[in-house]
Amino acid sequence: MTGMSGMNGAQALIRTLTGARVEVCFSNPGTSEMHFVAALDSVPQMRGILCLFEGTATGAADGYGRMTGRPAAALLHLGPGLANGLANLHNARRAATPLVTVVGDHATYHKRFDAPLESDIDALAGSVSGWTRRSLRSADVAADAAEAVAAASTGMIATLILPADVSWSGPAEPAPALPVRSPSPVPEDVITTAAKALRSGEPCLILLGGTVVRRTGLEAASRIAGATGAKLLCETFPARLERGAGLPPVPRLAYLAEMAAPQLAGTRHLILAGAQAPVSFFAYPGQPSSLVPEGCEVHTLAGRGEDGPGALAALADLVAADATGQSRATEQSPATGQPAGRPGLPDGALTAEKASAVIGALLPEGAIVSDESNTSGLGLGSATAGAPPHDWLTLTGGAIGQGLPLAAGAAVACPDRPVIALEADGSAMYTISALWTHAREGLDVTTVIFSNRSYAILAMELERVGAGSAGDAARNLLDLSRPALDFTALAAGLGVPASRATTAGELAAGLRQALAEPGPHLIEAVLP
Repeated sequence: MTGMSGMNGAQALIRTLTGARVEVCFSNPGTSEMHFVAALDSVPQMRGILCLFEGTATGAADGYGRMTGRPAAALLHLGPGLANGLANLHNARRAATPLVTVVGDHATYHKRFDAPLESDIDALAGSVSGWTRRSLRSADVAADAAEAVAAASTGMIATLILPADVSWSGPAEPAPALPVRSPSPVPEDVITTAAKALRSGEPCLILLGGTVVRRTGLEAASRIAGATGAKLLCETFPARLERGAGLPPVPRLAYLAEMAAPQLAGTRHLILAGAQAPVSFFAYPGQPSSLVPEGCEVHTLAGRGEDGPGALAALADLVAADATGQSRATEQSPATGQPAGRPGLPDGALTAEKASAVIGALLPEGAIVSDESNTSGLGLGSATAGAPPHDWLTLTGGAIGQGLPLAAGAAVACPDRPVIALEADGSAMYTISALWTHAREGLDVTTVIFSNRSYAILAMELERVGAGSAGDAARNLLDLSRPALDFTALAAGLGVPASRATTAGELAAGLRQALAEPGPHLIEAVLP
C-alpha cells in the first residue's frame, strides 16, 4: 500500500484525468474499483455520478462528450459491467464521441484462479474501442491515462483496464504532460479533386456528417451548394446536428432505403464530408445493400479524425470564388438560413403528428434534443425546422436505450440549457433507471414518452423483410400492452415528477410547466 506522502494507482489515474479536463465520471463500480471510488475524496475536481446501470453510464458519457467535445469517463466493473455498457458504447463509437472507459479488473495475481467474474475484458473492449491498454504497474498508470485521453480526444473510445492491485499499489508516478492530438488537415489534392468534381457540370451531392453538421460546416456547405448547384444531405443519424431558424437547412438521408434511393438518384459525384458512403440499415430480399447509385463516383473529402469543417471551408473558397479569386461570401449576403416559423398548437385527441406540432410550437431557444422517438417522431423534423436554434442528438448506432442516458450526459455538460428527451416507450424501458440519475443530480431534463404500447418499428420491419403474414404469436412479440406500462408511476418511483397527456392541450400544458420549472420532469404522451 502507498505511504502517506505518495499516491496509489487510482489517485494517479484520477489526478491525470482531471489535469486533462476529464472532470466527470459516470459510474457503476464494484469491488475491483473501490480504490478509485475512495480516491474521489482526495481529488475533488472529479465529479462522480452514480448510474444504476452500466448502459446509463456509457450513454451519459456519450452525451457529455457530444456536447463538450472533450471526454467524460465511464467507470465499469469487470467484464460483465463492460458488457452491460456495450450497446451505448457502440452508439458512442458510431458518433465518434471522445470517451474514456475505465474498467476495473481482478488483481493480477488473482486472475489465474478463474474466479466467477473472470472474463476476457480485452476482447470485449476491442469490439468498441479505438485504443485499449491494460496498466500493469502503478508507476505506469498516469502515463497510460494521459495516452487514453489523447486517443479519446481524436473522436474514439479509449479503454483503460485497471487491475485492482495496480489501483491500490504505489507509489505512482506524477501525471505526465498530455500528448496533443488534433484533427488531421485534409491534403490539398483531396480538396482539389472534390472541386474538380463540383465543376464537372455533372450532378453532385455532398453528404454531411460528424462535426461538419455544426454551424461552420453547414455554412461552408451552403456556400458550395449556392455556387455550384450541388445537392446537400445530412447523414441519417448525426451525432449532433445544429439546426433551427437562421441556420442553413440540410435534409437528412431517409432511414428507409426505398425513400433514400430517390434522394440519391441521378448523382454522378458523391462527396463525403464527415460521413460514410450510404448503405441500407438491413438486408432485404432482392434489395441492394449499397445505396450509392450505379455509375456514381465517390469522393471522400474528410473522414474520421480529419478536419471536415476546415476542408469544406477550403473547398468553398475554391469553388465559390469569382474570377479574381475573391470569395463570393465577401460580396454576397450570407447563405440563406432556415426561416423562423412554428406550427400552431393543435387541439383534440393526441396523435404522433399533433405531438410533433406541440413540440415544434414550444421548443425553447438553445434546447438540446435527445431524439429516440423512432416511428412516433416522423413529423418532428418538419415541425421543429423553424424553431429557435437548437442541437439535435440522434441514435447514431441504432442500439436502442440511448435517449435517456444521452440526455443525462448532455444536461451535465450544459447545465444552463434545457434538455428534452423524446423517447419511444419500448426504447425507454431499456434504460428507464436513467430517470433516477436525472432526479439525483437535479438535471434539467424534460422527458416525453411516446406511448403507443408496441414495438411499432418492428411491426413495420416484419412486413418489409418478407417474413409472411403475421399471426397472433408474431404480433404478441411486438406488443407492449399486456400489461400496459405506467410511465407516470415508474417516473414517480424514480423521483421524477410526471403527468399523462391524452390530448394535444394536455401535452402543451405539461410541456410548458416542465420547461418553466427547474429539474427533471416526465410526460407520458398516450398515442393511438
